[in-house]
Amino acid sequence: MNLAYRDIKHNLLRFVLTNFGLSLLLGIVIMITGVYGGLIDDALRQARAANADLWVVEAGTNGPFAEASRIPGDTRELVSRVYGIERAGSVTYQSVQTVLNDRPLRLFLIGYESGRPGGPRELAEGREIMRSHYEMVVDRSAGLMIGQEVPLGTHGHKFTVVGLMRNELTSSGDPVAYITLRDAQTLQFEAAPPAARRELARGGGLETNNQINAVIAKVSPFVQVNEVATALSRWKHLSALTQEQQETLLSKFVIEHARKQQGLIMVLLVIVSAVIIALIIYTLTMDKVRSIATLKFVGAPDRTIVGLIVQQALSMGIFGYVVGLALVLVFKPYFPRRLVLDPEAVGIVFFITIVVCLLASTLGIRLALKVDPAEALASSG
Repeated sequence: MNLAYRDIKHNLLRFVLTNFGLSLLLGIVIMITGVYGGLIDDALRQARAANADLWVVEAGTNGPFAEASRIPGDTRELVSRVYGIERAGSVTYQSVQTVLNDRPLRLFLIGYESGRPGGPRELAEGREIMRSHYEMVVDRSAGLMIGQEVPLGTHGHKFTVVGLMRNELTSSGDPVAYITLRDAQTLQFEAAPPAARRELARGGGLETNNQINAVIAKVSPFVQVNEVATALSRWKHLSALTQEQQETLLSKFVIEHARKQQGLIMVLLVIVSAVIIALIIYTLTMDKVRSIATLKFVGAPDRTIVGLIVQQALSMGIFGYVVGLALVLVFKPYFPRRLVLDPEAVGIVFFITIVVCLLASTLGIRLALKVDPAEALASSG
């Protein structure tokens, strides 16, 4: 006879309502796990989208993501001549904000050279950039459509959306957009007309906009990447970072505070879940004191009573976990941030849920083992 099942069936409504509240809490834990995974994935996508072996940046910096980097535009030709470099491309990175249809629109702009490393990996819809000016490929999360025009820059240039990507976001959740390198240089380095006139009036010259943030290089498979990086670093005005180093900077330093914050929230929610489960099991055990006393009076072993409490705790945890996971999967497309639910991480949450349920049941077990069988006679009298 399964006592836990009979007790749950007898108090079905209370069991369902209690577990639904618990499922919301466990669903938030799973959601935080997905947000954490999405944060890491989005941060690494910026570097992995370039499909680079080496990142050549300004000397003494860890650019272009962790720090600002600015190098001359002709650096790409210099890098291309280094032994072991197969292909190289100049890129710029910048965050811009504009207004479209009376609503703010924030984008992370990447300028690249057509036919060279640094461009978009894969399009979900539309085509690649073919004109040298005023065309854009953007992530779908920006809410833009193919053919739509987006004003950018102090001069109000309008860029036409020609292609759409999927899941190309920054670690802060901004949609990524690609434009040509020349357009990106104009937006990032060209001074606004008032500033340019003021500089001319002061007798100063205009800064050239032939600058870039980094050079992305592909190394020959027959040459060691570290050897090429060492050769490039000998130039006093340049530093070379491998792809592994760039990903380490992004995952462990750029989003370090966000990672710690998400982890702390998840730990706190797990602790809260354990306390709630323990209180619920303790309350349910108190309601069954007479029944437990009766079982002891008729000679039921302690393992039967312990099994009753443990089974109820596990049923609550598993029910809450399954419903919480289902809610997250249903509402996943509507979250403002991209959720990445790694199967391994989801499995770890399930394991933690089981452990928490077992630990939380100890409070109820201690109460049950202290029940005196004589209470069965006293209650009936």
